[in-house]
Amino acid sequence: MTVKYGKFELPSKIKKDDSSKQPNFSRFIAEPFEKGFGHTIGNALRRTLLTAIESPAIMSVRIEGVSHEYTAIDGIIEDMTHIVLNFKSALIRRLPLEERNIPREPVVVSKVLEVTGDLLDKNGGQFIVTLDTLLGDSSFEPVNPDLALFTVTKPMFKKIDLKIGIGRGYIPSERQLLDSKNVDEIVLDAICSPVRRVNYYVENTRVGQDTDFDRLILDVETDGRITPEEALSFSVQIMMLHFDVFTQLEQHMITFDSDAVEVNSDKEALLAKLALKINEIELSVRSTNCLAGANIDTIGELVIMPESDMLKFRNFGKKSLNEIKAKLEEMELSLGMDLARFGITKDNVRQIVDDYLAQKGVETEV
Repeated sequence: MTVKYGKFELPSKIKKDDSSKQPNFSRFIAEPFEKGFGHTIGNALRRTLLTAIESPAIMSVRIEGVSHEYTAIDGIIEDMTHIVLNFKSALIRRLPLEERNIPREPVVVSKVLEVTGDLLDKNGGQFIVTLDTLLGDSSFEPVNPDLALFTVTKPMFKKIDLKIGIGRGYIPSERQLLDSKNVDEIVLDAICSPVRRVNYYVENTRVGQDTDFDRLILDVETDGRITPEEALSFSVQIMMLHFDVFTQLEQHMITFDSDAVEVNSDKEALLAKLALKINEIELSVRSTNCLAGANIDTIGELVIMPESDMLKFRNFGKKSLNEIKAKLEEMELSLGMDLARFGITKDNVRQIVDDYLAQKGVETEV
């Protein structure tokens, strides 16, 4: 049995605001939502992004000749406690793609660190071991390769093992479940969540003549192990997976009214405004003459023009622009309107207005 529901306004696409673009930060905008759904979707996405996204992290470290983390190491400036803190700041990228058959279990990356006297002399007596030094030849990509881990001051030859695993959220060392753990293996607290910050905002947006629909603005910042686009995509898929179980309760299918009738009604009301002549809206003589000089005869030709293009017209200044914007606001219109929903563009607006006026003229005569 099918149950008929009323129409829901749904966003047709999501866009990125490039004006706020920063490294590892993106702002996503989706609209329109029914009133209240902006907060519903925004809060669910925020919680999922902050808690459920996975990425690799260093689970443990083993340095040859170091038995525990509360010790100093001959030939290294930093003590082991300081070195452990540096390892916790390591950011590593590798997506466990199914086609690569990459195991999810922790992987040991071994590096034989050889620091010779000549190498020390070339670096002023101190050689800084970075994350790239230990991971450069591995299948993992260091996001912050220049991260300084420790400083060597004497020639040395040591084997260093890093155990790298994929996890979710924050995993304290006491909760690490590592197989075949060595006695001198130092287990770390692992920060696996690659999402640093998520904020969402809900604003009013217009659909037809109604202005109480929701626009959802979502700010996502990551640490570079995944991109904001990847994080948002993964979180949406995780949410959909958790909704699947509730389909078992389905008793009736529901369908929704289409918006064809409403679009037609809105278009009729809009066209009545777009067909008005410029001299019918009581602008100043200066503004009217400027628009006439730009070959703009109707409101339809006016509202389709972006504000930046208006300022290019001869003798057209800020005062005239503000006057026109105020007049259009009274009519619930604005400059640079996107009328693609009604099939109206800058190229065809004049023809559509002429066709509308011709049609109304025929109806009046009848």
